[in-house]
Amino acid sequence: MPDISQYFPITNPTLIFFVVLCIILLAPIIMGKLRIPHIVGMVLAGVLVGEYGLDILQRDDSFELFGKVGMYYIMFLAGLEMDMESMRKSKNHYVIFGLLTAVVPFVITYFLANWIMDYSQMASLLLGCIMASNTLVAYPIVCRYGLQQHPAVALSVGSTMIALFLSLTAIAAIASSFGEGGGLWFWMWFLIKIVAFCAGMILFIPRLTRMFLHRYSDAVMQFIFVLAILFLSAALAEAVSLEGILGAFLAGLILSRYIPSVSPLMNRIEFIGNALFIPYFLIGVGMLINVRVLFHGGGIVWVVLFMVAVGIIGKALAAFMACLHFRMPISSGHLMCGLTTAHAAGAIAMVMVGMRLETSPGHYLVDNDMLNGVVIMILITCIFSSIVTERTAKRIVLRGSTTPKMQEQDDEKILLPVKYPELAEGLLHVAIMMRNAKLSRGLVALNIVYDDNHRHENQERGRRLLDNLERVASAADVRMQTQVRIAANIANGIKHAFKEFDASEIIMGLHIHKEISPKFWGEFAQSLYNGLNRQIIFVRLKQPLSTLRCIHVAVPSRAEFEAGFIRWLERLLRLSDNLDCRMVFHARHDCCDLISDYIRHQHPSVRVAFEPMQHWNELPHLAEHVNDDHLMVFITSRKGNISYKTAFEKLPIEIEHYYSGKSLMIVFPDQFGDRMDAMTFAEPQHQEEQSAYKALVIWLKRHLLPRRKKG
Repeated sequence: MPDISQYFPITNPTLIFFVVLCIILLAPIIMGKLRIPHIVGMVLAGVLVGEYGLDILQRDDSFELFGKVGMYYIMFLAGLEMDMESMRKSKNHYVIFGLLTAVVPFVITYFLANWIMDYSQMASLLLGCIMASNTLVAYPIVCRYGLQQHPAVALSVGSTMIALFLSLTAIAAIASSFGEGGGLWFWMWFLIKIVAFCAGMILFIPRLTRMFLHRYSDAVMQFIFVLAILFLSAALAEAVSLEGILGAFLAGLILSRYIPSVSPLMNRIEFIGNALFIPYFLIGVGMLINVRVLFHGGGIVWVVLFMVAVGIIGKALAAFMACLHFRMPISSGHLMCGLTTAHAAGAIAMVMVGMRLETSPGHYLVDNDMLNGVVIMILITCIFSSIVTERTAKRIVLRGSTTPKMQEQDDEKILLPVKYPELAEGLLHVAIMMRNAKLSRGLVALNIVYDDNHRHENQERGRRLLDNLERVASAADVRMQTQVRIAANIANGIKHAFKEFDASEIIMGLHIHKEISPKFWGEFAQSLYNGLNRQIIFVRLKQPLSTLRCIHVAVPSRAEFEAGFIRWLERLLRLSDNLDCRMVFHARHDCCDLISDYIRHQHPSVRVAFEPMQHWNELPHLAEHVNDDHLMVFITSRKGNISYKTAFEKLPIEIEHYYSGKSLMIVFPDQFGDRMDAMTFAEPQHQEEQSAYKALVIWLKRHLLPRRKKG
């Protein structure tokens, strides 16, 4: 038998990278079968192939480089995924529960680690910070049961951000104290550095981000810019003697406003991190764990039992204390306990900080026992969290204690007629922000070509445009159907495609090419919205969606009685929620009350304000409050419907005069609710905006009345 041990550990960088990729590929498959969180699976795989396991791989410099990048990436994604708005709604409750879920485990861990486990004060503080934080590993479970808006879930999400921020700040203080010592002056200077660093980041990064995203839309450039901000923040944090993970986390919190969760940019960030950087980091952590110490005696067993006990008991106590204080049902306490108990990648990142802090020559703040204990604690708390959350969520749903929801419209299928490349990508981003991700429905992109002598050339141009849109949609993990269609009439071509694809609504660009047609609506838009009774949204974006800071919505009287009221309201609320920007509704009191009630039950995280608008003729005055980084939305109506008013005929003039240069959206809602199934010769498909009878009356007034006056 040949001796293969001479080939191990593998030192060839190419083979090391190949083996790591195989682990990244296979570990989730195997762990999924075992119902073990993938994060723990990567760490266990690192233990297996490391020098303390089967000694297959050598921990070369690539693990140092990718490990640091992965550690920052974990904290950056944690910041990006935090819902800042959920805290603003009920900030007092969030702050109370956030402090409880951070302070209670911290105090218990610190004193017990210092007295029972005989850890040093600094080691006890570090372990307390790890236990104070948590990761929402079980959050997908509550999403599966539709409990995202449950008060206990909202409290758990908000408290997680507070606990993690406090833990990271304390970790930064501990790390900084090793370099500068303690004392009153140190803590005053540390507080000054924290405030200066946070203030500088909050003032500088948003302005730079808005400027960059406004000028550059290239996908690669945006991704590189985000990474540059991430590592600039980490480097600045280290420059002021803080920890880089605090800078990465703060960068994520700040950029979350400009990177919507359903955007292609967010999809790329998560893809690169989850595919390479984070797994590389976790495998590298596993390679540092010496599993052999588990068999050297009973000491490590007590360490593991201690960490698991304080990790679960501390969070459980905080959850039930908050439950009693807020007078919530006991099921809410179980749900908060399940969601906040799990520790995952954040705990690993923090324990890695302690492994670099040298207490004396050759001795570090975190030893092998603590590292092993933390990893096993992560495994057990993740399993405990998933089981408790699953059982409690099922019990809550069966008891019917959730907030009643209005029926979801499950017919959603958005049609995007596109022609001009400068408008197409913006329309696609609007559609992605408005679509219901739960339904997993694809989009339909349509390019209509005139049936003339240039149709072959225009067809090829249309295919290239649709191919580019398909790539953008794929980057956002959104399915898209495309079609280049030949038609003698553009409006009829769109209407026929609308019926063939069984679409529910249309999002298209507002006419901007005056050299083609000087009319406000262009050549076919009026025929389109008069010939279709389904929702049509016209869009004109003057800057990227992610840079918008406020959405103004002008709602006419009696709009709440139209068939499509909920549809357009739902689309705009999703847009606001994904962009994390404020909404201001301008409507009558009764309509505002109805919208407020819907938002409270369906989208409580949306920041919303209401301004009374009694008459549609107040639009010129409203323009004074619309800035360049705002989006103005006009809810209109077709003739003959309950919310239609003659003032709509002046809308093009008012837009060109008062809203020139602003980002706009004009919505024609569903009316009468039919799906064009009754399109027959008895119902004309083309209607002009102005009837011949009215045109005749206007002509007579213009030509005959002046003569009578003269007479």
